[in-house]
Amino acid sequence: MKRIIKNIIIQLTGKPRILFLVDSVGALLTTLSLFVVLRTFHESIGMPVSVLTYLSILSACFCLYSAACFLFLKRHWVPFIRVIGIANLLYCVLTLTLVQVYYAQLTALGVAYFLGEIMIVGILVFIELEVAKAIKK
Repeated sequence: MKRIIKNIIIQLTGKPRILFLVDSVGALLTTLSLFVVLRTFHESIGMPVSVLTYLSILSACFCLYSAACFLFLKRHWVPFIRVIGIANLLYCVLTLTLVQVYYAQLTALGVAYFLGEIMIVGILVFIELEVAKAIKK
């Protein structure tokens, strides 16, 4: 797994624009998952609908930011990659905090979903920050 991630970092260092596309598509999937699927079946998840709505709005903002970077940035990638990397890290912290706050209400499926999302986004954060570091060298 470590070798795979290292190869991904090497590839994305040469094509940082693709990183924004990946981030944007991931944020879009998160937005749709939270707003459409999880809100519809919130009883099976245990997270309040209002929390799911706010998280989906936040992920939609990330989607728009990354899509704009993908479409319009031509150079000077590093600060923009760092911004989305740190934003994604803060999203993970927020999500973990919400899991702790609403833990008593969450179902096993809800806990699994949010912890899985944190793991996936956490890997993306690592890749984003490593790519930013590699480009800067």
